[in-house]
Amino acid sequence: MGRLFGTDGVRGVANKDLTCELAMKLGRAAAAVLTNKSTRHPRVIIGKDTRISSDMLESALMAGLCSVGSDVKPVGTIPTPAVAYLTVQEKADAGIVISASHNPYEHNGIKVFSGQGYKLSDSVEARIEEKILSQEPMKLRTRGEIGRRHHGMRQLKRDYIDFVASTIESDLAGLKILADCANGAASATAPELFGRFKARTDFIHRDPDGVNINSHCGSTHLEDLAAAVVRGGYDIGVAFDGDADRCLLVDETGGVIDGDKVLAVCALDMKRRGKLNGNALVATVMSNLGLHEFCRNNGIDLLCTDVGDRNVLEKMLERDYRIGGEQSGHTIFTDVETTGDGEVTALQFLQVLARSGEKASSLVSCCAVYPQVLVNVEVPHSGGVKEAIMASPALAEAVKREEEALAGAGRVLVRPSGTEALIRVMVEAKTTQIAQAVADRLADFIKSQKK
Repeated sequence: MGRLFGTDGVRGVANKDLTCELAMKLGRAAAAVLTNKSTRHPRVIIGKDTRISSDMLESALMAGLCSVGSDVKPVGTIPTPAVAYLTVQEKADAGIVISASHNPYEHNGIKVFSGQGYKLSDSVEARIEEKILSQEPMKLRTRGEIGRRHHGMRQLKRDYIDFVASTIESDLAGLKILADCANGAASATAPELFGRFKARTDFIHRDPDGVNINSHCGSTHLEDLAAAVVRGGYDIGVAFDGDADRCLLVDETGGVIDGDKVLAVCALDMKRRGKLNGNALVATVMSNLGLHEFCRNNGIDLLCTDVGDRNVLEKMLERDYRIGGEQSGHTIFTDVETTGDGEVTALQFLQVLARSGEKASSLVSCCAVYPQVLVNVEVPHSGGVKEAIMASPALAEAVKREEEALAGAGRVLVRPSGTEALIRVMVEAKTTQIAQAVADRLADFIKSQKK
């Protein structure tokens, strides 16, 4: 068994990679590492998305936790960020979410939050892994020391909805909104949440059946939403992913509003209101060149981290910055949250839209989008081939040549996949044709290095 934790928890196909046995072991190991030893029965908040395997894995996880003396508070189907929030509110020792986010239904995952509501650091994940992989026996409790499953957690879901609603001041009056719940966790919270406001909000893909989560819907498949927004004359469309920790939008014309545009609109609004601490925002190396230009044009500093919302958050906390995120829709507002929350993001953007009196397409025009091409090059998973190619001076020189040829009107990013046997080549340029040509040349070069 190799490394368990990836870029966002333990992931895999349910009952193949992520088994009940592993879930039980993970529950025991997490309890041992994360819980407050001074507490006789440590408490763990547990939430899940709508996948057919989530109930099964939840049962195994709770069994593992209770067997080592932890009490569990299952809050049912709920967004990932809700677990982070409730862990802090309930003064729990940890929070655990069963979800594979935007992945297909046959996949699932287990994400763990600390008692402070933050995703675990690499070092803490390594300690949990070590307890599992070493097969070191963990002390099982007996008699009255066995943990309990608490019931009657419905109020906690309402507490979370109350909190999200409180993050904006606007009543959103006058807006006509269409929301796509991705047949996922947002189905359990978004209707009540948006019902708190004066906007008219309709919903699609809010009928989960265990296998339709993220299926041709949600933030990874915006086609249905875009078409329905135009057809229905909506002002804006909002799309969540399976666990509702990310949000993308579409404007009244069906145009995509990605995470970069959300960052631009919200950061500019925060700057105008004197709320942009450090006059800066944080994004990742995958952010579009358009966001870089937007920041230069508006006197905002842009810091870029490695891919992953955890990396973004770490930099934000380090510098005490207030907004950061990813192009994929993870957006973090540290004034109000400890992790990305798709519903919070939606409300923050909608508040700016309502204040502006503009059409959504006009509001986001402040941030241009350069054509972007992504080419995935397959490389052997073993033998250190991927690592050797990435460390090659020849590859560095090839990238340098292409960047110089773009002369500041584009950029190149070559990075290894953290989860797959791939090297990803991303190129942005003034035209798709230029970007494609550069990406193809670099992909061919990488292929030549595999031999």
